[in-house]
Amino acid sequence: MEFIDLKSQYEASRELINHRIQTVLDHGQYIMGPEVAELEARLAQYTGARHCVTVASGTEALVISLMALGIKPGDEVITTPFSFIATAEAIVLLGATPVFVDIDRSTCNLAPSLIEEKLTPRTRAIMPVSLFGQPADMDEINAIATRHGLAVIEDAAQSFGASYRGKKSCNLSTIGCTSFFPSKPLGCYGDGGAIFTSDDQLAGAMREIRVHGQSRRYVHTRIGVGGRMDTLQCAIVLAKLERFEWELEQRTRAAARYDAMLSGRIGLVGRMPERTSVYAQYTAVVEERERIQAALQAAGIPTAVHYPVPIHMQPAYAHLSSDDACPVAREMAAKVISLPMGPYLSAESAHTVAATLLSAAGVALPGADGAADEAEPPRDTAAAPVLP
Repeated sequence: MEFIDLKSQYEASRELINHRIQTVLDHGQYIMGPEVAELEARLAQYTGARHCVTVASGTEALVISLMALGIKPGDEVITTPFSFIATAEAIVLLGATPVFVDIDRSTCNLAPSLIEEKLTPRTRAIMPVSLFGQPADMDEINAIATRHGLAVIEDAAQSFGASYRGKKSCNLSTIGCTSFFPSKPLGCYGDGGAIFTSDDQLAGAMREIRVHGQSRRYVHTRIGVGGRMDTLQCAIVLAKLERFEWELEQRTRAAARYDAMLSGRIGLVGRMPERTSVYAQYTAVVEERERIQAALQAAGIPTAVHYPVPIHMQPAYAHLSSDDACPVAREMAAKVISLPMGPYLSAESAHTVAATLLSAAGVALPGADGAADEAEPPRDTAAAPVLP
């Protein structure tokens, strides 16, 4: 069993992906080729944001966004300690200081009620993370930012395709950033990312920053980076977009199968009714995690822990706060365990995973197996043109 089954995903879209790659090989515009602009237009339309700027990675998306906002040494950015290291890393790379705010116990997302007590005259922005595929409490966070004149950057590396009160993730705040790392719900075959904003001035700055601060050839109006997403990776994401909505539906079906067996029997990361999740991870909350993870491994079931050590306790960041800060993040870091998830996870596999988890946790299995009929996957439309 695969934790994330990228092989089946490729087989389902082999002709379309190969066609897109061959088209790039034929025209030879490997940097800033036509697929870059095509993907940006498609993604902006999907999210509803006015602008999409593709970049080299999700980390680069965060760095470029902070640079466009003018974040500099001495500034502070409010963020979560319960995320991948890149969230804080992007802030530190610019000489600014990440200020960690604890998380909500139910969703594991940044707790808005704790933000204002951490604000200082040096605070310039808030960077919530839409963890595990579900957006954070963006209305509450945006309201705090408005009261204090702050920008909000949604780190949506795990939540592209999710929604919050009818609006798409990446179009919920000043700036939204996502990642196309291969394991993401919408991934490429290397590194890639995108930035979204409806602010024309910020979009212009981001486009210059990603090409070494260049406003036109050999005219550099600001400090920049080499942050472009290459044409081949854009072509792969364009191919995967054709099945993306179907794949999100299948992720939701897989989560529902897990829910049917696990909900009320074992701890789960909560999901809020006004939001949708793309289930970048399906995450349980358990005691004795090492023992349970070993039992699943012995049964041939892969698992992952996102994330075993909160950022504020990492050696490179420990000087920024005390070990006893953010107690909920520390607690959840010791208990979360992510199960196999993806659009190609069969009903039988989901049942096996859930049953094994319940058995390892010493919980009785439900009477029904929670399985549902499989949906017929869409036909590969590789021969058809990809429409904008």
